[in-house]
Amino acid sequence: GKSFRADHQRVELRQVEGGVAGEVGLTAIGEVAQRVQPAVANINVGAEGIAGIGSGVVIDEDGHILTNNHVISLAADDSGIEITVNFDGDPESRAVPAEVVGRDPMTDLAVIKVEDVDGLTVAELGDSDAVQVGDNVVAMGSPQGLNGTVTAGIVSAKNRPIRLAGEGTDTDGVADAIQTDASINPGNSGGPLVDMRGAVIGINTVIYTESGGSQGLGFAIPINMAARIAEQLIAGEQPVHPTIGVTARTSTNGALAGAEVATVVDGGAAADAGIREGDVIVAVGDRSVASADELTVAVWSAGPGEPVPVTIVRNGQRMTLDVTPAG
Repeated sequence: GKSFRADHQRVELRQVEGGVAGEVGLTAIGEVAQRVQPAVANINVGAEGIAGIGSGVVIDEDGHILTNNHVISLAADDSGIEITVNFDGDPESRAVPAEVVGRDPMTDLAVIKVEDVDGLTVAELGDSDAVQVGDNVVAMGSPQGLNGTVTAGIVSAKNRPIRLAGEGTDTDGVADAIQTDASINPGNSGGPLVDMRGAVIGINTVIYTESGGSQGLGFAIPINMAARIAEQLIAGEQPVHPTIGVTARTSTNGALAGAEVATVVDGGAAADAGIREGDVIVAVGDRSVASADELTVAVWSAGPGEPVPVTIVRNGQRMTLDVTPAG
């Protein structure tokens, strides 16, 4: 069996003085967190028998907060469901009421607003087009309601077409997402993904998980798109997304990856260009298309009003047609 010392002498364990960074101050991640956290909003949506949590980020001095549609959609059409917000930078952690300004289910983005809150910290917005795979990033928000949570990782990939949908929300669309291995969990939705300057490059939106928790596969809506949508919502506009007038399904032909045209809208851009049902779209401009979702984001990226070359495969033959997306 085990034996113990009879005199029970006290052992003093030695500790290193100071923090990890010693006299040099905060780590790079710590500096980013300190600068950005006051602009992070913790969002609660609730009524009797209903509760939801999420995150957001303050985008102007007027109190507008950018978040995900799926975070606040329950409250959008039900005056009995309230939205309250508190801020990581508020030492009193006061719950402030917020109202929905506008939302876009197709991009899973929404803007809410708080009134008469003094001293709001406004986040700086970066340029998501300049993001590179391998860049260090920091995710902030309230996973599982744990306010003020900071996780770090890298940009794992760009331009990932990710389906946006879920139970209990009218979100139904696609994002051309930034993929990150920074830990993202339920409750992080709507919070910022920031670069090492502290500039917001994305809005944390989706995780891929089989366990319900983070598996290092998180996805954020690029801030360049999110900012454009937010500006329209704040102006009272409903965003209109470019379309070529087709419905499509991902090609199931193992030899050919693309978006197979299921239907063509009469008088639409695709019909005018000569695209037919059964054609497989494999590129829009210089972007390859490997799925129906990727066709959607490729057309959105091309924008409306200007011709764009669309490459199709018809009866084994590849051809390119000029299509002008409507929007």
